[in-house]
Amino acid sequence: MKPISVETLCTIVDGKHIHGSSIGIHYGAYRLKQVKRRNTVLFIEKRIMNWAKLAPCFPLVLVTECHYHTKELPNEVTVIKVERSEEALWKFIHFYRQQFQLPVVAITGTAGKTTTKEMIKHILMRYKKVTATQLSTNSRTAFFQYLLSIESDTEAAIFETAVGAPGDLRKAGKYYKPTIGIITNIGEHHLNYCKTLEGYIDAKAEMLEILDANSVLIINTEDRNTSKIDFQRFKGRLIKIGTKSSNDFAATNIRYSTNGMEFVVVHKGEHHKVNVTGFGKHQVMNALAAIVAVVEMGLTIPQAAGQLQIYRPLNKQLQLFEGTNDALILDDTWSITTTSLEAALTVLNELAGGKKRIAIIGTITDVGSWGTFIHKKAAEIVFEKGVDILITVGEHAKIIADHAEDLGIQAQVYRFINSVLAYELLKEIINRNTIILIKGDMYSKTMFDLATKLKKKT
Repeated sequence: MKPISVETLCTIVDGKHIHGSSIGIHYGAYRLKQVKRRNTVLFIEKRIMNWAKLAPCFPLVLVTECHYHTKELPNEVTVIKVERSEEALWKFIHFYRQQFQLPVVAITGTAGKTTTKEMIKHILMRYKKVTATQLSTNSRTAFFQYLLSIESDTEAAIFETAVGAPGDLRKAGKYYKPTIGIITNIGEHHLNYCKTLEGYIDAKAEMLEILDANSVLIINTEDRNTSKIDFQRFKGRLIKIGTKSSNDFAATNIRYSTNGMEFVVVHKGEHHKVNVTGFGKHQVMNALAAIVAVVEMGLTIPQAAGQLQIYRPLNKQLQLFEGTNDALILDDTWSITTTSLEAALTVLNELAGGKKRIAIIGTITDVGSWGTFIHKKAAEIVFEKGVDILITVGEHAKIIADHAEDLGIQAQVYRFINSVLAYELLKEIINRNTIILIKGDMYSKTMFDLATKLKKKT
């Protein structure tokens, strides 16, 4: 955070300094549990009763609407009295963001957000001072801290902007005020809050509202649900990516290499070869979106390609390993949605090369009352893509196996509640002529343990 004084803060929030000394403010919070360091300003409506718990973080600045008697306030607590704490917080947020004139990227999508963000960050870090969301931590409660990570010497910021419910993107926009937006893709997710696929698409389309007329929006024209958005109402500049030559940036000559993908970026008649670690066409689209974003920030395509060549994906994102009995293991236990499942099964088929294909699929989480619908949709994807053996792990994942059989899948199908029995089966049926996709959620210890057991010990 760019430090400010108590006097400056009083002016920003229209507050009155009623207690304590004037100190430099270096951190911000609006919840008690977010106060972890000294010299933090805390915006809070509730009355604080237990000062001892906060004592390790003194001196502390409190922006509050509560009335305190001087005798109940510790000496190292500075109090700024305001009419409404929440209103004061938003005044501070708007002030803080307006201090910086820099490119800010907001990335949303059902899948690929974290990868695209990590690619942009990786490319830029060689040339600029960058701040970004950590891994896939992108909840609403993290917005404030990420905004405050922009400092005087920050030259670019890249933030994931997830959608769990309608209004989430609008809220993120109020914090970040992005200059570059990216929609990676739109699948079927978070329907428990968005109610319908159309509602989910509309929630993603809030990206158009948080970008102003001077901004740019990068979209994949070949994503079927993204194409349902009415982009005519977008006031900024639309940049289209895909594999067709009609796009502003096109990925052509796509093929698998030893550790990832090779492709050629075509832009304004020029051709640029790119190599990126990570398998699948979806990885090419992630890389293409990242390239466009950094080009908008002044880099060249060759500069971006040079950095992507040494990019390393995060663990558990479709990584290929040698496994038990010399089988090949595709560990994709970072996250699971129907969109990422479809991409992973495509990679499984394209890497198989005649090997027996086994898909091990865990429960799809965060779907609420739409659980049955989403798991049946996953079954339809498995049926369409085809595997030789389907194994589901978990009570809800069993729906995938049941529905795949109802559809008439031509595969051996097994259902397990946990990974122990699944592992015992796999030890007996896999060999060097087998390739296994393990698809699950990063919070599923069952799937993580299974992937670990199946990898060859080094």
